[in-house]
Amino acid sequence: METLKERLARKPAVLAAGGYDALSALLIEQAGFEAVYVSGAGIAYTQLGRPDLGLVSFDHVVDVVARMRERIALPLIVDADTGFGNALNVQRTVRLLERAGATAIQLEDQTFPKRCGHLSNKTVVPVAEMLGKLHAALDARASSDTLIIARTDAIAIDGLDAALDRAARFVDAGADVIFVEAPRSLAEMQAVVAALGQHVPLLANMVEGGITPILSCDELSNLGFSLAISSAALIRAQVTMTELFLQSLKSNGSTKPYAERMLDFKGLNQRVGLESLVATAALYDESYSAVPAIEAMR
Repeated sequence: METLKERLARKPAVLAAGGYDALSALLIEQAGFEAVYVSGAGIAYTQLGRPDLGLVSFDHVVDVVARMRERIALPLIVDADTGFGNALNVQRTVRLLERAGATAIQLEDQTFPKRCGHLSNKTVVPVAEMLGKLHAALDARASSDTLIIARTDAIAIDGLDAALDRAARFVDAGADVIFVEAPRSLAEMQAVVAALGQHVPLLANMVEGGITPILSCDELSNLGFSLAISSAALIRAQVTMTELFLQSLKSNGSTKPYAERMLDFKGLNQRVGLESLVATAALYDESYSAVPAIEAMR
């Protein structure tokens, strides 16, 4: 089976949809994507009801990754924020996320508590500190197939040239993928590729309403990016759809007006695999009646 490292080495770019729990990861897999981006922002939005301001704990991320890995086989690209501490914390972060099922682990050079890459008033740690974290992460991983993604947020603080200088240092340190966050124009995206694209796979983050121009995966691939993430787009779509559904339910007192735009009980159980679980249970327990549950699905 092709590893994520091998897949990133060839065209076209990989498009990873952002997931935040086992169900979202399952739907992403069923939709035919090649990878799931486990979004720290997505976890904050959906499970804390809060913005991406460094509120999600390390243990919470590990738990989400483990639940996703139990359910799906796709590569999991995990947003590990700043590594949740110093170099020693980074090593523990890498070990536990890798054990939980992460395929790639993303570390950034922001100070803690971090902010979403498309928010203002960010700050970054000294280059030497980030390099120490990267070396610690690379030493901690059990397999070279577990990729370490190095992200810099320096464009917003020190400008494009400083961000490219940092990224080049991250390449020299051995990062497997480089993520220069929040380029402000197509010209800056092209400059990122020109400076770094011959050395390492590059990640582009598409955020609706963010700082970076929104391009399709094909356009990003043609520019020279190897990985495109749509980190929280699913949530932005879901919030809109959820608000419409709740307005309908409240005003009508029933789900009937919305019935054609939602799954029914059978449809949801089909998505999450009731039939296969019932059949598996029946293999081990003769008293477990599979027929009624399966017939109810049809």
